[in-house]
Amino acid sequence: MKYSNPTPTADIILEHNSKVLMIRRKKDPFKGQLALPGGFVNEGETVEDAMKREAMEETSLVVEPIDILGVYSDPKRDPRKHIMTIVFVGIIVEGSGKAGDDAASIEWLELGEVETQQIAFDHATILHDYRKWKESGGTFWSTKRRND
Repeated sequence: MKYSNPTPTADIILEHNSKVLMIRRKKDPFKGQLALPGGFVNEGETVEDAMKREAMEETSLVVEPIDILGVYSDPKRDPRKHIMTIVFVGIIVEGSGKAGDDAASIEWLELGEVETQQIAFDHATILHDYRKWKESGGTFWSTKRRND
């Protein structure tokens, strides 16, 4: 029997002085566009550990999760295949930031400015949800009804 299941990823939102850390993608899909740090969960790894590992690989930062923003599983969110992500809100524990692995560069952008940029995947929606989370909390998912 062959199973065709979604592939899990983990992403993180890091904010400092009202700026959000974004990476500029080095590879396709969305090469050259901005994205949240994150990536694939390896077998035997928790989503928390995957998020920390990916953040370290892409930004050279040691991070810790403080909350889960939500789960995004729209089958069309990634052109490669059905990929779902768990999005964490985190803090920087150590490091000054330097691009690595799949990141061509890292950029700190004003949260309001991010949505005017070319954003990879569904990360513009995720950042919109993050702005709402900052105001009133809650969790988000792909098909949650949004009033704005």
